[in-house]
Amino acid sequence: MEEKMIYIKAPMSVSITEKKLFLKDVLEITGTDKKLSGKIENLLLYTFSGEKKEKRVFSIMKIIRMIQEKFPGLQINSVGETDFVVEYAMEAEKARWKEMTKLLLLCLIVFMGSAFTIMTFNTDVSVGEVFDHFYRIIAGGRKGMGALLEISYSIGIFVGIMGFYNHLSRKKRKEDPTPIHVEMRNYEDERNKAIMEDAARDDAVIK
Repeated sequence: MEEKMIYIKAPMSVSITEKKLFLKDVLEITGTDKKLSGKIENLLLYTFSGEKKEKRVFSIMKIIRMIQEKFPGLQINSVGETDFVVEYAMEAEKARWKEMTKLLLLCLIVFMGSAFTIMTFNTDVSVGEVFDHFYRIIAGGRKGMGALLEISYSIGIFVGIMGFYNHLSRKKRKEDPTPIHVEMRNYEDERNKAIMEDAARDDAVIK
């Protein structure tokens, strides 16, 4: 009799809002026997208390043992992470005005931070003095208020930043992730690694 085999793939982290955690919530499962894969997907892995936000680290070995207990003799090939993080958060209704307030506050912080960075950069390299010399050499005199060069420079900074972060239009001019997206993914990866290392050190991995 031919031995049946399934392949499972676990991501580094998963977020859920339901208290009951099934294998289908955390794993990609495939195999030649689709009916068997469906049964495995519906196995209950863990139940959260549901009273607060929780993070749990699971070992893929626990999942393999659990599947083999239910289906003896089944060959399991894991092609994903050896440990993974599951974050449980209660689903709550979001007030639109709260979300908009947070968005506006974040935009203000980013705007002020960017403006401060640009001003300190311009001060360091003495952009104002460069413009003064340029006007004196080309026009033979001092510049007036609101000169064309400064206006063009300011517009150029804005367009350059928006283009660099790929947000000039609704349709992105390229599909590559922006630098902010890359940094966010790096942060998520490092955070998940730290959570797993702390859980392993405290012997809190669910095995």
